Amino acid sequence: MEMDSLPNGNSTTTSTTAPSTAPPSKLTQLTESLKLEHQFLRVPFEHYKKTIRANLRAVEKEVSSVISAVNDYADSDISNDDAVQRLTSLVSRLQGLKRKMEEERRTENLQAERCCARIDHLESPDAENLTGWANMRLKRILVDYMLRMSYYDTGLKLAESSNMLDLVDIDIYLEAKKVIDALQNMEIAPALAWCAENKSRLKKLKSKFEFQLRLQEYIELVRAENHMGAIAYARKYLAPWAAMHTKEMQQVFATVAFKGIPECSVYKAFFEPKQWDYLVEQFKQEFCRLYGMNPEPLLNIFLQAGLSSLKTPYCYEDDCTREDPLSQESFRKLAIPLPYSKQHHSKIVCYITKELMDTENPPQVLPNGYVYSTKALEEMAKRNDVMHEKLQRANSSLQRATVEAGAGGFPWRLVWWMPWGHVYEDRALEIIKIPLGYEGGRTYMIFSKSMGTSIFLSFLLAVSDEFTRASM
Repeated sequence: MEMDSLPNGNSTTTSTTAPSTAPPSKLTQLTESLKLEHQFLRVPFEHYKKTIRANLRAVEKEVSSVISAVNDYADSDISNDDAVQRLTSLVSRLQGLKRKMEEERRTENLQAERCCARIDHLESPDAENLTGWANMRLKRILVDYMLRMSYYDTGLKLAESSNMLDLVDIDIYLEAKKVIDALQNMEIAPALAWCAENKSRLKKLKSKFEFQLRLQEYIELVRAENHMGAIAYARKYLAPWAAMHTKEMQQVFATVAFKGIPECSVYKAFFEPKQWDYLVEQFKQEFCRLYGMNPEPLLNIFLQAGLSSLKTPYCYEDDCTREDPLSQESFRKLAIPLPYSKQHHSKIVCYITKELMDTENPPQVLPNGYVYSTKALEEMAKRNDVMHEKLQRANSSLQRATVEAGAGGFPWRLVWWMPWGHVYEDRALEIIKIPLGYEGGRTYMIFSKSMGTSIFLSFLLAVSDEFTRASM
């Protein structure tokens, strides 16, 4: 069910009202995201319809019973005293029906008010309260997740503290909790009662949940070696399903031929405890279908939408950075069914500043193969107190060397000659630029070492091969 677009204020705007108008893009995005929340309106509406139908059936049943009794009394030959007594009994029944109808009417009014409150909530976001509305929406999503994960007390406390009981479906989830708890305790009666209460709706949905419950009850009779009771139960409750589930029933009926639990894997599976877990999952699915809920919690859907833009092959590597949400195992599980993010252009993020490198902040490749942003190198040069991690590892094995400049006439300088062939100067220097282009020259990017620490310098030194000598 798609929702209509949210109102965007008055259709006419002037320069005085422009600041209070929400950006169209934000409201458009909000409207698109609300399409995922069709259950926000549908669930209370379905509950409202269910209550009305149940009340109507109860009234029709009681009124029909009273009318039938009156007709019977009219056709029978009874004394006046008996007639008065019976009519008094019927009046008492009708008065009880009236009180019950008044209670049910109050319940219906509360559910109608809940539907109205949710409609008002969806119409409320604008430029002034968009942030507060988004926070309330986030809390709704969290409460929904807690209720789905059976954290009922925590979800209730969050809803009460946020004053949003009309915006969450706690009573509906509590209805499901009773059935789930019973199935986890290997009790089928509450689940069968729920199926009977929603029989017409489940039939329209072509649900086989009741059939699965009946099969499990049959299996429990076989497990208890009550074979005659199992056969009688099958004739009474499973026979109506024979046309639709012939193959399954044939397999289940064969279990009565074994003494105890069968060893054959085909039949042994019916007696495993995990069948009860399967029934719990089946109930949750049918419950969501009945009320028009999303199969997955809304929190998972929104998280997956965001993770789909972050998922890359690198996210599953052992050296994935902690800043990446997909470094967490729980997020990785959510992202497994998602495709990798489609990137038309490479994006490089500086390891130091965590900022994107672009034309305004271009990347710089160092001789050791590491890439950093220009901004990061400039900041480290200003601080004059940063040593590169490779320098730290090799600092104990530095060797002295002397390098003489080429035809440019540069003075002799004392430098550190690193084991991997990089040159680092011994004295602190400001960032300088040295002309390039000497014949036979080689280009180096070097780092300065001063006061026992090393800093990066973004300058190049053209050194002629024939004038270079190194003392190792």
